Amino acid sequence: MTEDDLNTQADHSPGTGDELREHGVRTALLELLAEVGTVTATEAASRLGYSSGLCSFHLRQLARHGYIEEAPHSGGRARPWRLRQHAAAASGSTGEPFGDLARGLEDESWRRWLTQRDEAPSEWRYDEAFSAVAYLTPEEMSRVADVVRRALVPYQDREQRPLARPDGARPVALITRLFPLLPEDGADQD
Repeated sequence: MTEDDLNTQADHSPGTGDELREHGVRTALLELLAEVGTVTATEAASRLGYSSGLCSFHLRQLARHGYIEEAPHSGGRARPWRLRQHAAAASGSTGEPFGDLARGLEDESWRRWLTQRDEAPSEWRYDEAFSAVAYLTPEEMSRVADVVRRALVPYQDREQRPLARPDGARPVALITRLFPLLPEDGADQD
């Protein structure tokens, strides 16, 4: 039986315990990648309590379906993975399944933060959540998104280079959603 046969069998046998377990493994891997940036199968296994073979299989399946990609690395046997870069956001395409998955994970992480923030060290018990409404043209909306992306550039190397992280640094979710507000009746607004 090939890897594709196993995947097909798992994907098309609804209601089995194996299917639910595989969904849980893949969800856990995606959540871990969202938290730490990059991970190898061995690192994922250590963090999640699964075997490295199981993590390796599911990481390859997530890559095969376009959710993750191999991260740049300096060779060797280690094969780090990361969440797939958001090419669809840059190109303006919509309906990408990963977008829905990512938003669901963001929402789940936010709910977990709200219920568990009292357990965080005192210096981390606050958040910087805010929202705003601005009247923008499509071009201005793109420019605002570019400004946010550029503001994060000085911190992006910390994902690949843990030694670049200052003492006390933790992964922080940075979620920006820019979208036009539509009237409830679907009519066009001026």
